Amino acid sequence: MVADTAVMLPVIDLTPFLENPDSEASREECRKAAEAMKTYSAFAVRDPRVTEEENSQFLDTLEDYFGQDDQVKLNDIRPDLSYQVGTTPECVELPRCGRDDKCIELVAKLTPENKPFAFDKPDPKWRFFWRIGEQPEKTDYPQLNADPVIPAAIPDWEQKMNHWGHHMHTAVKNVSEMLSVGFGLPINTLNELTQFGPHLLAPTGSNLAKYGQVGTVLAGFHTDLNLLTIHGKSRFPGLYIWTPQGDKLLVKIPDGCLLVQAGKQLEYFTGGAVKAGFHEVAVVESTLQAIERQKQKQRPLWRISSTLFFHTCSDKFLEPLEPFRNPESIKQYPKTTAGDQVAYELGFLELSK
Repeated sequence: MVADTAVMLPVIDLTPFLENPDSEASREECRKAAEAMKTYSAFAVRDPRVTEEENSQFLDTLEDYFGQDDQVKLNDIRPDLSYQVGTTPECVELPRCGRDDKCIELVAKLTPENKPFAFDKPDPKWRFFWRIGEQPEKTDYPQLNADPVIPAAIPDWEQKMNHWGHHMHTAVKNVSEMLSVGFGLPINTLNELTQFGPHLLAPTGSNLAKYGQVGTVLAGFHTDLNLLTIHGKSRFPGLYIWTPQGDKLLVKIPDGCLLVQAGKQLEYFTGGAVKAGFHEVAVVESTLQAIERQKQKQRPLWRISSTLFFHTCSDKFLEPLEPFRNPESIKQYPKTTAGDQVAYELGFLELSK
């Protein structure tokens, strides 16, 4: 039996920050956000500008897209661009940990109840990458800033993707401002590093009619390579996260909230004070209940994640920031461009060949 006891993460309220970022209520939420990142590498966010209805509409659109015949979706792949725009088919992405000796050593040290599922096979999920935000006029990493792919069969695709992507991008930019304040940095520190970043709206689709058995891994054990990852609430439970202390938690997000997770670039900037959050997605007992609800609605049995990857600008440097900068952190996190770091990570995922 797969463990199915869900845990509520701390909820950060954006409202005080949006009303007055200098207020004591806002500063308290900023402190909470920074501490939650250090403790969990993740937290939930309540943004009054984002409604559950909009999340639901976006999920409907992606269910319709991924529910198409596979041959139709294959028209939207761009392997020559490392799949960084358009569709990535199932069984292409490989969990990074399976080729990383340090990660394998970390897993070996976890207690039995905290170990992940097997991560030695490609993920049976599809993904669609859609660029969000301003593109740089000049960059040394054009493959990370490519033109979008627009599927032929989904009406108003561009408008729908941009609408949800704008919500996620706006929310995560505010979160990055709050984290800057919570870390004792100037409010614009992280946002200035992400201007013209290759931000990607990156919803995944997992076919639960095909991969709906309890214990099936949909996204193997991994961390995200970017700065912050933000999602709307999925219709299907099954997301596990790990705290930096190695505790495995099945996440439950309150209705109307978003989920924010720390990526590798945030770990870099904080010199390891915040760890990139390990996570996986699997079919659990409560997933089966959600499948039945979806069947009753006569909707496609696809688990969608309404994800956006928030990136540091490809041409900016990654290195520990003050007050996280010291001889030890500089040695552990040597200076590199974000573009080189992303290219290195894509090699682990076997998307860049």
